Amino acid sequence: MKMKIALKNVSFVLLLLKMCVIFSQEQALKNRIILDPGHGGRDFGTMTKSGIKEKDVALNIAREVLRLNKKLNSPLEILLTRYTDTLVSLADRSELARSLDADLLVSLHLNHAENPSARGIEVYIGDRPSKYLSASIWLSYKLQKNFISALGFESRGVKFADFKVLRDATNWYPACLVEIGFLSNPDERNYLTQGKHITFIAKVILTTIINHN
Repeated sequence: MKMKIALKNVSFVLLLLKMCVIFSQEQALKNRIILDPGHGGRDFGTMTKSGIKEKDVALNIAREVLRLNKKLNSPLEILLTRYTDTLVSLADRSELARSLDADLLVSLHLNHAENPSARGIEVYIGDRPSKYLSASIWLSYKLQKNFISALGFESRGVKFADFKVLRDATNWYPACLVEIGFLSNPDERNYLTQGKHITFIAKVILTTIINHN
């Protein structure tokens, strides 16, 4: 058990050091955007019968946001809580964002329901009072609106929740958790796993963040 804890701490420190190196290479002071691809490693998130895993789709979307951002004339400073298929604890994700003085965090997830007809996008914000609450609400509604208008997603609303990644953001930065469609829905699963559609989704996320700043 002590060895596992030691390895976990070492992994977090190495990740933080990697982020610091990236930051040191930046010349201009920009808002620090943290994208949090949900799950990872042995934590698959939701998984379809055919083996499509939430962790992989979320990471693919986050990586595509990075790729599109790098092509901008004035790219944002966007970092991920994980860049590969690794398990990062919820506590470490929050600690990383705080340590890096994040200005915004968006956690990316895919939904699941027993009813295969369930569909649409829903966005969550923390349910605790905070000076960042209004900014979180604004971002969440904009994300949902843009997914609906640009990609035709159905709305499932902006909702309050006590998810740890949102709770830990309360006094630090605006944050939201977005459930980008249902892997349990055949039509949305097909959409969410095609490369060109991943690009469309990433564009909506990046555009919303740009306009938020």
